Amino acid sequence: MCKLWKADSKFRNGVMLLFTVILIFIIGGVYDLAKQFRAATVRQPVSQADVAAQSEMPFNIGVSSASAEASTVPVAGLPTEVAVLTDAPAVPPRIVRNYPAHVVVNLEVSEVVQRLADGVDYTFWTFGGTVPGSFIRVREGDYVEFQLSNHPDSKMPHNIDLHAVTGPGGGATSSFTAPGHTSVFSFRAINAGLFVYHCATAPVGMHIANGMYGLIYVQPQKGLPAVDKEFYIMQSEFYTKGSFGAEGLQSFDMDKALREEADYVVFNGSVGAIIGDNAIQANVGDTVRFFIGNGGPNLVSSFHVIGEIFDRVYLEGGTSINENVQTTLIPAGGSTIVEFKVEVPGSFILVDHSIFRAFNKGAQGILKVDGDEQPAIYSGKQYDEVYLAEGGAVQTLTEATTPTLELPRDTKQRISAGKRAYKRNCMACHQEDGKGLSGAFPPLANSDYLITDKNRAIKVILDGLVGKIEVNGKKYDGVMPGLSLSDREVADVLTYVYNSWQNPGGTVDPAEVAAVRASKN
Repeated sequence: MCKLWKADSKFRNGVMLLFTVILIFIIGGVYDLAKQFRAATVRQPVSQADVAAQSEMPFNIGVSSASAEASTVPVAGLPTEVAVLTDAPAVPPRIVRNYPAHVVVNLEVSEVVQRLADGVDYTFWTFGGTVPGSFIRVREGDYVEFQLSNHPDSKMPHNIDLHAVTGPGGGATSSFTAPGHTSVFSFRAINAGLFVYHCATAPVGMHIANGMYGLIYVQPQKGLPAVDKEFYIMQSEFYTKGSFGAEGLQSFDMDKALREEADYVVFNGSVGAIIGDNAIQANVGDTVRFFIGNGGPNLVSSFHVIGEIFDRVYLEGGTSINENVQTTLIPAGGSTIVEFKVEVPGSFILVDHSIFRAFNKGAQGILKVDGDEQPAIYSGKQYDEVYLAEGGAVQTLTEATTPTLELPRDTKQRISAGKRAYKRNCMACHQEDGKGLSGAFPPLANSDYLITDKNRAIKVILDGLVGKIEVNGKKYDGVMPGLSLSDREVADVLTYVYNSWQNPGGTVDPAEVAAVRASKN
């Protein structure tokens, strides 16, 4: 080979040419690779056509592992359905499908005057016309199209912040809606759990305090265990110009809200919303599930059901479970899910166990359970003794409130207002029929003690009563605390008593109460 290379110049030129061609191919290949690498690493401008094409691509960014598979389904390929919304305490039916859907939520904001307590109205700002707002139920992995409308009669713009949304403002930045308009935005429900939603239009606190909150439940793909009954309960507080029970149309008090001095703390938007004819109901043996939220805007709830233990608590509406819980905390803007089996009949009282809120500000509800007695679990009453129950008024055994004069109203108005005051403050002891409890609380029906001396009756309400008395020939020896009621309230409740239960009638004026109050000073 070496001799040939030295002797033959044509051979040398041919070999040189071959090597040159091979080198050119190698250099060209390296250059092409470099171009491809640069194209892959430098961001190119995106055209409108590219955006449209990407909208058909799977939505699979930032999803939880549980919903990753569902989120790879293109939005355009999802079946569409309209969400079923319910007013508290009802809950939409369990979602039984095993695939994601394009769920359309239609929710209207309206500003309405409704009952806050007996004789008390308030201008509520609402989602869906109720406080709390409509319960929304979707499934993990659903693509939710939210259509928020603001009623043309509204005075304010509103928006919505859903804590279930992964995105700026929880949807608030995309949903600012003027009266008479509709805003639309969409989100993927990528985290299962129970979430609060609320208005986030400035001033945010005032919008929430006026009633703008509710719950959205993102049902896990596999769902929770089936139960017999599900209920929607939401706690919140109201700050009014008048004190608790002050009648008429009340307005929002910003100063009280800033000091966090709530006049009302309630379940489902008003005092007594789930009491009496509106009590939630179950049967012995049922397992019930409460979806509970706290709209705030300020206070933390200590949620408790008197006479029950929560078998399971889904802490803060998430996936962590605690068992055998007596009372569970729910932060403002937070939620929880509780489950328990009702094993005996009776009326079970729902309360915020910050207990003055329950008995003096309205945070009570009733779960009424029907069915056969279960003596092996609970015997019922085995003996009787006096237990001094309390009413809703502020009670004291010392000085009464400063006297105030109120203009008198007609008898019908006084009786109606007095009945409400009686139910709040007197009925627990003296009973709905005014007959009291034998040996413990004297009757107000046909009571010679009350009827024969009006001033004495006024003094008993103002100052309370300690020691032995005789009513209708029977001896009573107990304690009645004085009630911090206004002159008008005292006059109303006595007017109601005098005109009820076959009592002879008559009226008490606020001026008479003021005179008795002044005579003590």
